Amino acid sequence: MAGVAEGQKIGPELILFFAILMLVPLVIAFLSMTLKDSMNRWVNIVAGAVFAALWFVGVVDAVLSAYWGGALMTLSAVAASALIVWYAWKSKQKA
Repeated sequence: MAGVAEGQKIGPELILFFAILMLVPLVIAFLSMTLKDSMNRWVNIVAGAVFAALWFVGVVDAVLSAYWGGALMTLSAVAASALIVWYAWKSKQKA
């Protein structure tokens, strides 16, 4: 696959990056079902914070390029990631 998307050259590295980006939430969903509560909580906090930061960069990029639909979509992803962090942080620990 080759070409250009939004001014960025599409190559194997970019495709691999987006493949990993899409797989991480699937792995986190699986880990949420298999990890103990305390470890699951921290994995959700760290992964949620990382994804919130990544999506926030996307929001800034979309706003700077006046791509308002993309800004709205990525802003909703920031909100969802922030909510994951918030709920994981506030969750009660089982004794």
